[in-house]
Amino acid sequence: MSSTCKQCGIKWFSQAGYLRKHKRVHSGEKPYECKQCGKCFRGAGDLRKHGRVHTGEKPYECKQCGKCFSLAQHLRSHERIHTGEKPYECKQCGKCFGQAGNLKIHERVHSGEKPYECKQCGMCCRTSGDLKSHERIHTGEKPYECKRCGKYFSHSGALRSHARVHTGERPYECKQCGMCFGQIGHLRNHERVHTGVKPYECKQCGKSFGQAVTLRRHERVHTREKPYECKRCGKSFGQAVTLRRHERVHTREKPYECKRCGKCFGQAGYLKIHARVHTGEKPYECQECAKCFSTSVGLRSHEKLHTGERPYECKHCGKCFSQSSSLRVHERVHTGEKPYECKHCGKCYRRTGHLRIHERIHTGENPYECKQCGKCFNQKGNLRKHEELHTKAKSRNRHRKECPSKSFRCKRKQAGTERLDIRTNNSLTQSETGCSGMVVPQLAITGKHSCWICLEEMGSEDLLHRHYENHMRRVHEDGL
Repeated sequence: MSSTCKQCGIKWFSQAGYLRKHKRVHSGEKPYECKQCGKCFRGAGDLRKHGRVHTGEKPYECKQCGKCFSLAQHLRSHERIHTGEKPYECKQCGKCFGQAGNLKIHERVHSGEKPYECKQCGMCCRTSGDLKSHERIHTGEKPYECKRCGKYFSHSGALRSHARVHTGERPYECKQCGMCFGQIGHLRNHERVHTGVKPYECKQCGKSFGQAVTLRRHERVHTREKPYECKRCGKSFGQAVTLRRHERVHTREKPYECKRCGKCFGQAGYLKIHARVHTGEKPYECQECAKCFSTSVGLRSHEKLHTGERPYECKHCGKCFSQSSSLRVHERVHTGEKPYECKHCGKCYRRTGHLRIHERIHTGENPYECKQCGKCFNQKGNLRKHEELHTKAKSRNRHRKECPSKSFRCKRKQAGTERLDIRTNNSLTQSETGCSGMVVPQLAITGKHSCWICLEEMGSEDLLHRHYENHMRRVHEDGL
């Protein structure tokens, strides 16, 4: 025989005991009290279930993994993890859940309901668990301790996530690329790489981001907030990772080493850029002239050559520059600052490049090699000047082959070629050289004490002059 509740009229009960228990929902009566903690319950069965909290009894065991539970419904909910069954579906978005309680919590995402309010700051939470975790921010309570490293956490979920640092466990796998993660939140963030979803939008500029933390970092661009301060120099940063990178300037730590040449860097990004020196990779191409660069910064600087843009102006003299770094270096002309000091002799320079060139005097390093004769130089400019000597010597030899000796002498004479007096730096006419045929063109003497004919270097101008006279003598002996 079934009975109906007269107060709500919608409940049907097969036994009078079930009806009596149901009526206590309306009356609020809870006649069954726990002797250990004083908590009261509507039915005797509810009290018995609660008693297992104190006794620790867990009579319901999962046959697949052996995990035990104090309530039969908890076991049934757990078994759905193994079967994958999710019978509770959200009517708004179609998402399914293994437990009715999880569906109820999820529905608050759509309704915006946050029924649990913090009494100290007024913040509202969707679940009682979220509220308890939040309240520990105010109390400073961290009851969950890692047994391996002793670190404490305010909620059990954070401890479980942390434990995977020690175990190396990554149970959350991306179905698209197979990449695994230790936290489900990290997996969700990663999945947005594939989907392209960026749900977090900046209210000031409209830019969207895939992660809430990335949005918070971006917002500091607008607020100019820099909460991370260097304890050594007082410089502030908008991101913790930027502060850590900066601190390596003080500690001189360079943890990123190039496997090819052994050079070390303070940032992983610098190592990545450096690796392109070995691979020759230049992924950034100028759309106007097709010139390629190994860094995006190099491309942006180059593009300003086409646009003529020079946005960085010197406050002292008004000179403009296309790069902020060029402006900083230029300002040292006005301030007299020379921050780069040689460790060997103490000499200071405005630019790091100048210091590196200077240090080669001490180290004897000559990295720039002439491909034609193998001679090495410590500066690229010196190498270029030296290569000009080869070019001019080749031009002279080619002219000799093309022209007979008499016509060569005649053309030189007709051209009125002048010779540079090495001792006085005055131009001498052909008759003053004492040589009727072979003369030394003024443009040939470009290197310091270098012979333009044989490229041999002399110790002084006097020796170079005598060296040329030997060439002249041979020319007369050969009948040129």
